[in-house]
Amino acid sequence: MSVQSLPRSFFTDDVLSIAPQLPGKYIVMNNGHHHEKYKITEVEAYRGEEDLACHASKGRTRRNEIMYAEGGHIYVYLIYGMYWMLNFVTGKTGNPQAVLIRCLEGYYGPGILTRRLGIDGTYYGEDLVSSDRIWVEDNIPKGKIISCPRIGVDYAGKYWKNKPWRFILDVRSHASSDKL
Repeated sequence: MSVQSLPRSFFTDDVLSIAPQLPGKYIVMNNGHHHEKYKITEVEAYRGEEDLACHASKGRTRRNEIMYAEGGHIYVYLIYGMYWMLNFVTGKTGNPQAVLIRCLEGYYGPGILTRRLGIDGTYYGEDLVSSDRIWVEDNIPKGKIISCPRIGVDYAGKYWKNKPWRFILDVRSHASSDKL
């Protein structure tokens, strides 16, 4: 475990509080020889059984069981039989919430970033607070966090599709302020 990893208390708050704080922070991977840091630039929040875009909307299953755990664990699942999706579980035990990591600096798309990081099904349930192979480190984002509707969730209906629960680090706002 990293001495600088975010504490459990960071992950046990509501997903709508945590998700906008993640862009700008770093995912750290320990490959056994050294640590590689990747800046989180885009995430999406999924909030419980009432959220029709959330995997928990149909209740507890073997696939989403970890979403019902205390925040700070990893929820990964396979889509299209080839792409692993990386999510951080948030909230209190029994209240299924998660943040999908959509983009890292230089890696655009959740399937692309998991391939780059080597994330697969073995990460399911991994504890971000105590893991020695993956954790999240704090960083003060240099840029504004913007929110917009989630993507790829048309199946959930207009109300849930249009929730502004996608959070993006807008580095252009920082770059332009540097020139002033």
